[in-house]
Parts: sequence; structure tokens; C-alpha cells
Amino acid sequence: MVGPCDLLALSFLAGLVVAVVTTPIGVSGAVFLLPLQVSVLGVPSPAVTPTNLLFNIVAIPGALARYRSQAPLRSPLSAVLLIGTLPGVVLGACIRAFLVPGIQVFRLLIAGILVPLGISLIHGRRHRHAHASAIPPTRRATIALAFGVGVVGGIYGIGGGSLLSPILVHRGTPLPIVAPAALVCTFITSLVGASAYLILAATTTGLPIAPDWSIGLVAGAGGLVGGYLGARLSPRLPEAVLRIALGAIATATGALYVLQSL
Repeated sequence: MVGPCDLLALSFLAGLVVAVVTTPIGVSGAVFLLPLQVSVLGVPSPAVTPTNLLFNIVAIPGALARYRSQAPLRSPLSAVLLIGTLPGVVLGACIRAFLVPGIQVFRLLIAGILVPLGISLIHGRRHRHAHASAIPPTRRATIALAFGVGVVGGIYGIGGGSLLSPILVHRGTPLPIVAPAALVCTFITSLVGASAYLILAATTTGLPIAPDWSIGLVAGAGGLVGGYLGARLSPRLPEAVLRIALGAIATATGALYVLQSL
């Protein structure tokens, strides 16, 4: 039986490790923390989604502080992405609260995002140079993409960086530009998404919509430290190895959730 102190220690460790290995590729790590919250930490559904957004809010500033010392965080890419993700995450929160509250359906949805993400990460390095000369999407197309990612992020509680980063890199955008822009977008989107869930929790009865504050804050504290370390270590970490490892973990976790839901 895991006690409260052990649960908090595990939350901190999970946030730390996840952030260290995901920050260098422009991902907060929430997409990988989500399965741990569901299967290990026992956060109920749909409270797991705002808890994940709370993790983002606490964890991401560590990585942003490090990136800020290397380059300005304010960029045209961040602004365009936010135009799409902010309304999308509010819509996603409403969908999550009222249409997808159950854990079994949510596990299938998690698998639906983890498996494609894992495959994209594994093969992204291989196809990166082939798409380096591809025509970048228009501003309108980028906003539409960001809106869709915002909806998905509001449903899953991932902010959207884990989706935007592979897509933008796949289109040939340099990773040093994508990583801070995706993290800025994820941070601000998570703030708006968490606020939407708090409003829903205050106006809706019968569903555990409010975040698990202790797990979210403690895991976020681990992510805060891990995000700073990950950003500091990013020039020394082999990007290809990180991509393949994270891709394999995402694919295997998604496949496991599919089997559990059958």
C-alpha cells in the first residue's frame, strides 16, 4: 500500500525524470506523465486532465528560464500558435468534462495520441532531412493546426507542445526554434486550460473535475527542476537517442492501454 508521503515522492520523481528527457525536444513531459497519473498515482478521471495542466504550469518555467538565457522567448511562431491553441483548449476542456468523463474511454483516447506520437518520434529523425526543404504551412493553416492541437490538449491535459513540436520539426523547422516556442505555447495554453477546468468545477456537480492539487504541484516541482536541467543538458544529450527512447515508451504505453481496454 502506497502511503501519502510515498505518493508525493513518486510524483516528484516522475515529474523530474520526465521533464529531463522531454524538455530537449520541446515537450513539457505531460503526455508521458499522464499514463503514470492514471495507472500508478491513481488520479481519478476526469481530474487527471487539469492535474496534468497544473503540472505544466509549475514545471515549464524551469525550462523557459534556461532557454531565456540562450535566446528570446517571444517569437512570431509562439504568437501564431497561441491564436489557435487558446480557444481550442477551452473547447477541449468542455468536451472532456461532459462527453469523455469515463476512464476506459479516456484510456483509448490516450492510446490514440501516444501511438501516433511514438511512431512520429521514432521516424522523425529519419525523415527530417527529407522534409527540410518542404514549403512551410501558411499562417492560416498553422492557426488551424494549433486550434486542433488546443482541443486535443484540453481533452488530454497536455498543453499541446508534444503534438506541435514533432509536426513543426517534421515540416523542417529547426528544433532550437521549435523547442522554446512549443514550451511557451504549452505554458500559456495550460494556464487557460486549467482556469477553464476550475470554472467548470465551480459550476458543475457530480464529476471530479478539479485537479489533484498535491500531486499536480509536487510533480510540477519535480518537473521545474527537471525542465531546467533538461534545457541545460540539451546541447549534450543525443537528440536521436532521446527521440527513439521516448517514441518507444509512448508506443508501448499506448499499446498497453489498448489491450487493457479490450
